[in-house]
Amino acid sequence: MSRHLAVKAVSTACLFALSAGFVFASVATDDSAARVQKILTDTPLIDGHNDLPWEIRMLFGSDVVAAHLEVDHSAHPDPAAPHMMTDIPRLHRGQVGAQFWSVWIPTSLQGFEAVQVTLEQIDLVKRMVATYPHDLEMAYSAADIRRLHRQHKVASLIGIEGGHQINDSLAVLRQMYDAGARYMTLTHTTNTDWADSATDSPKFQGLTPFGETLVHEMNRIGMLVDISHVSAAAMKAALKTSEAPVMFSHSSARSLVDHPRNVPDDVLTLLASNHGIVMVNFYTAYVSAERNQWEADHAAEKTRYNSPPYSGLYIGQPERAKAALSAWEKAHPIPVTTLAQVADHLDHLKKVAGVDHIGIGSDFDGMEDTPVGLEGVDHFPALLQELMRRGWSDADIAKVAGGNLLRVLADAERVAVKLSQQRPASSVKFNSTAAH
Repeated sequence: MSRHLAVKAVSTACLFALSAGFVFASVATDDSAARVQKILTDTPLIDGHNDLPWEIRMLFGSDVVAAHLEVDHSAHPDPAAPHMMTDIPRLHRGQVGAQFWSVWIPTSLQGFEAVQVTLEQIDLVKRMVATYPHDLEMAYSAADIRRLHRQHKVASLIGIEGGHQINDSLAVLRQMYDAGARYMTLTHTTNTDWADSATDSPKFQGLTPFGETLVHEMNRIGMLVDISHVSAAAMKAALKTSEAPVMFSHSSARSLVDHPRNVPDDVLTLLASNHGIVMVNFYTAYVSAERNQWEADHAAEKTRYNSPPYSGLYIGQPERAKAALSAWEKAHPIPVTTLAQVADHLDHLKKVAGVDHIGIGSDFDGMEDTPVGLEGVDHFPALLQELMRRGWSDADIAKVAGGNLLRVLADAERVAVKLSQQRPASSVKFNSTAAH
């Protein structure tokens, strides 16, 4: 063979190899869907936070039947129909194995009213599950999740999203556990009487002594301590106090988006030592720094045009204020937030906290819009496929999908068995004078 022919042969071989490599890469990429399906067949996908119960209360007057969860709302032909991110067909398409349903109530509800409305929301979840017994079933333990996953049902768990919902009572806390709640977020958007919120002015620099007692009691009964929504100081105090792994049911990485709802790196390091979990949030302003800035700018413009009762360029002139804000919005379109940016947060959380301490906490039906590519509960597999494209192993995917949360829940259950044998239920009463 001549030198020219030899070079040509080598070039042809290289081109074939490159082409084959391209085909292989394409096949491998296409194969990610099958890989994810296999993983989620073996490991339940567990979402840490979904606000559908409050949506049903607001949109349908708590009438579960009227919500028609058996219908795929993403394909609803009526544009005037309520926009929902969750329904049973999409839960199954998204291969959701377990869902923590949030029984959130507004922080404007306090005292005995807060307790009542929380119980009404717990009742709503149970009625929702009873309405669709072939698809949903209540779950109260890690073992329940695994059993229901084998039965191809969505294990339905309850999470209380705010310490204001127990009226500062350990007795109410215990009764909420007996009613089915398996986590409680220590605060929501405002401080409780014993813990600082991430989005309120600091009052206690973390937790009060009653707050610490409450964390110990949650450990004793087996209720997960959720530190989404709390201040960084309260995060650290809870991590120091808790005798069991804690969770962030729906939070992202503060190093990527400097929003107080996200988790700082030093807290992520402490979380790993606690063997807890941070479940990444899809809320656009927590995922995208550009969207977070836009939200702040938008709020400032709204205030500038009309800030009753004393200020604003167009105060007392609502139509002029509305027109001015519309013009600003047209000149400053909302930045697009994407599935890839959510994956960026998972990459960072994995790097700092470790792959054993991360999960998914979508916040579906608790936000006005979603990242592109994550429009509803049917899109969870797409996020896992993106992680695969970034080099995450199948074992890593299984952990973030649900394996880590199963471990955290089982660990909390084991701690509760031990602590309940060591000490009785706490009789400590909240003392408002001591708290302040």
